[in-house]
Amino acid sequence: MSQLTDILRSEKFREFIRFAIVGVLATAIHYGLYLLLVRLFRLSETDTLYTNIAYSVGYLVAWCCNFWLSAHFTFRSNTSVKRGIGFAISHGINYLLHLLFLNLFLWMGLSEAVAPIPVFCIVIPINFLLVRYVFTSKHFR
Repeated sequence: MSQLTDILRSEKFREFIRFAIVGVLATAIHYGLYLLLVRLFRLSETDTLYTNIAYSVGYLVAWCCNFWLSAHFTFRSNTSVKRGIGFAISHGINYLLHLLFLNLFLWMGLSEAVAPIPVFCIVIPINFLLVRYVFTSKHFR
């Protein structure tokens, strides 16, 4: 029981909880904007290019919120050009994974409304590791 208490009180665990809060907020912004754009500007049922654009716009808006909150709330660090570049690179990798899995799940027959959900489940843990490295590594100060 003492080990569990130590884990729950550790800074790394609290950091992970803060990351989860920011992640839920960014995911909600991303998914909500994506659904709104798909519904408002629907060109055709098979227009995957437009679906990818809607997904990308949602991702970009969420990314801006995520960068600021990750720096100041999650990892309690300052923003800098190096961290901004590192964050952009980590999210560039993250974005490519998002599009890869989104299109895979669409190809597998999941609806546009459902396809992002498994994408988030796969990509968010990978993103945590990338972003944590950027905000805690000495290389990005």
